[in-house]
Amino acid sequence: MTDSILSKAATMEIPINSNGDTRTAEDDSLEQGAQIGGSLDEIVGTLPVAMDLQQVMVSGPNLNETSIVSGGYGGAAEGIIPTSSIKDIRSKSRGITPSNSAASRIANQPGHYPAPSMHHSNSNPMMSEEATRGVAVEKFDSVKKWSINTYKCTKQMFSERFGRGTKTVDMELEAQIDVLRETKLKYECILRLARDLTNHFYNMVQTQQALGDTFADLSQKSPELQDEFGYNAETQRLLCKNGETLLGAINFFVSSINTLVNKTMEDTLMTIKMYENARLEFDAYRTDLEELSAGPRDAAAMMRIEIAQQQYQIQKDKYDRLRSDVTIKLKFLDENKVKVMHKQLLLFHNAISAYFAGNQQQLEQTLRQFNVKLKPPGSDKPSWLEEQ
Repeated sequence: MTDSILSKAATMEIPINSNGDTRTAEDDSLEQGAQIGGSLDEIVGTLPVAMDLQQVMVSGPNLNETSIVSGGYGGAAEGIIPTSSIKDIRSKSRGITPSNSAASRIANQPGHYPAPSMHHSNSNPMMSEEATRGVAVEKFDSVKKWSINTYKCTKQMFSERFGRGTKTVDMELEAQIDVLRETKLKYECILRLARDLTNHFYNMVQTQQALGDTFADLSQKSPELQDEFGYNAETQRLLCKNGETLLGAINFFVSSINTLVNKTMEDTLMTIKMYENARLEFDAYRTDLEELSAGPRDAAAMMRIEIAQQQYQIQKDKYDRLRSDVTIKLKFLDENKVKVMHKQLLLFHNAISAYFAGNQQQLEQTLRQFNVKLKPPGSDKPSWLEEQ
C-alpha cells in the first residue's frame, strides 16, 4: 500500500526542468522516505512540502521562458504550450491560488514582515471607461439638442420668409434698431471721409515742408533773391507747423469716431443680433407648442405638451432678458453718442477755422481746451535701425 501511494504521488506531476531532467525534489523526498523506512504518515507528510517546492520551481522566472513541444523536436509551431498556462491549469486542478503555500507558511512565521502587495485594483480602468462613456453621452445629448433646435429655427425662418408663420414684433424696439443701423452707416461715411482728409492733408503738409526746405536752400545760394526765398521759406515752415497741429486735432477726431462706430455701436449691434436669434427661437418653440396644443390629448401627447411648455418658458425668459438688454444699451448708446459727437464736432470746427484763418494761437488753444496731445516732431519717422 505504501508503494502504491508513492507511485501515485510520483506520477501526479512531472514538470520539465530547463535542462530536460524530469527528477524533482518531490521524487528525491519520496525515495529518501522509502529508504529510511519511515512510516506512511511521515511519507505522506513530506508530500505537501515537496509540492510546495515544486510550485516554487514552476513559478520561477526560468520556467516561464520554457515551453513544451507536443510533437517532440522539430514539431509544428502551433503545438507549443507556454508553461505559464500549465501552471494555471495545475493550480486550478489542485484548488489552490497561484500564490504557493510555502510562501504563506513563511509569511505566517513570527518575526516575518510581509512584503508590500503588488496587486493593482481594476477600478481605475472601470472608472475611466465610465467617465469616457459619460462624456460621449453628454456630447451626444448636446448634438441632439442642437440638431432639434436648428431644425425648429430653420423651419420657423422659412415659414416667416414665405408668409406662413407668425412673428413676434416689438414695433418701438424695431424702429430704434433701424435708426441705429442707419446712423452707423452715416457715421462710417464720416469716418471714411475724415480719414481721406487726413491722408490728403498729411501729404500737403509734407509737400509744404519740402517746399520750405527748398526755398531756404535757394535763399543761401541765390544772393539776389535771398530775401524773397527767405520769406517764402518762413511762410511754408509756419504753415507746416500749423498743419501738424491741425493733423493732431483731425487724428483725435478720427480716433473718437472710430471708437464710437467700431466698438460702441458694434457692441450694441452684437447684442441686437443675439436678441434677434432669441426671438427666432422663441417663435419656433411657440409655434411648436401651438401645434401640439391643437392636436390630440392622449397621455403621450400631454407629456410632449408639458415638455414643449417648459422649453417655451425657457426661450421666453431668454427673449425677455435680451430685449431688456437691447433697450438699455440703445439708451446708453444714444446718450454716449450725443456727448462724444458734441465734443468732437466742436473740436473739428474750431481747429479747421483757426487753421485756415491763420490764427496760430487760437489753434493751439483749441487743442489745449480739448486735451489733445501732439506727438513730438519726427516721432512717426522710423529709426535708423529700422531703415537699414
